Amino acid sequence: MDRRIFLMGVAGASLGCTRRNERRLYVYNWENYVAATTISDFEREFSCKVRYATYGSAEEMLAKVMSGNSGWDVVFPSNSFVGPMRELGLLANLEHNRLPNLRNLDDRFQAPEWDPKLEACVPYMHSGTGILYSKQVTEAPVRWANLWDDAYRRRVTMLDDPAEVFAACLKRLGCSINSGDDAQLKAARDLAVRQKPLLRAYLNEEVRDQVVAGDVLVAQMWAQVAQVAMDNSANLAFSFPQEGFALYADNASILRESKHRELAHEFLNYLLRPKVAAAICTEMRTATANAAARELLPAGQRDNPVLYPSPELLRRGEWFKALPGRAQRIRDRYWTEIKSA
Repeated sequence: MDRRIFLMGVAGASLGCTRRNERRLYVYNWENYVAATTISDFEREFSCKVRYATYGSAEEMLAKVMSGNSGWDVVFPSNSFVGPMRELGLLANLEHNRLPNLRNLDDRFQAPEWDPKLEACVPYMHSGTGILYSKQVTEAPVRWANLWDDAYRRRVTMLDDPAEVFAACLKRLGCSINSGDDAQLKAARDLAVRQKPLLRAYLNEEVRDQVVAGDVLVAQMWAQVAQVAMDNSANLAFSFPQEGFALYADNASILRESKHRELAHEFLNYLLRPKVAAAICTEMRTATANAAARELLPAGQRDNPVLYPSPELLRRGEWFKALPGRAQRIRDRYWTEIKSA
């Protein structure tokens, strides 16, 4: 997932404005992942000051914390980054006795494949990738293959994210989104190059307003972003492609370098409170991994099939995984070739 950088200072967050003996916490998160009062309410209850900032991609976050001396305490790695960050010694082991609210997680996130014992992360938000489209199109795009048809008058966009573009191409070919097979990756690259003349551009969240306005008819898009667009236009719909689609989850983790681990655990446990998590999801229109919080959501959001696909739909989904170095290098090279074609 690749999102634009947006740094947000919270009241009293400046490093120079905290009193010498005041508890502090430094939280580095994705955009739009807390409600307006989430941080200030935590500061008030726990008598502390939080420096809160956001990043636009997991790669950006990783680059900041790789030194092991970044100053951050809590970060939110995507599921495919948890394993590599643990191998690099960047993540602290979680103390479950300090996290009693782990019991609130949905069953499918109690033992996720990227961290079955929740030793280094707490699942936070999740989503999948599909197709956002205008109901005015002649043929609703329900398959990735539809995005290679010239029926949408070149008013189609794909995500500016190599993992997502390769995922769509590989699924169209009947392969795993995590494939490292040379022949499959080459075939996926060729598909993307063949599609490029049909595209308006590679765009991320910024295309949302263009779809709402009707300038773009079809867009590969994350379900959460698509739902925000649909909230703003009754003329839009969303599909999870029949060939299969990518799933991802963002997780709360404590960095091994953290000097404020007690407060960091309190923050993670606070985010796991049903009312706190529900307030975030209601305001941000995100999908929570917290089953107790989901029960508190309005019915229209709790049962929303875009944010919470049915078990039948989820069987077509596939989690992103960390790739071996060789496969990632091939993908990187092919992505450069696709963008320059």
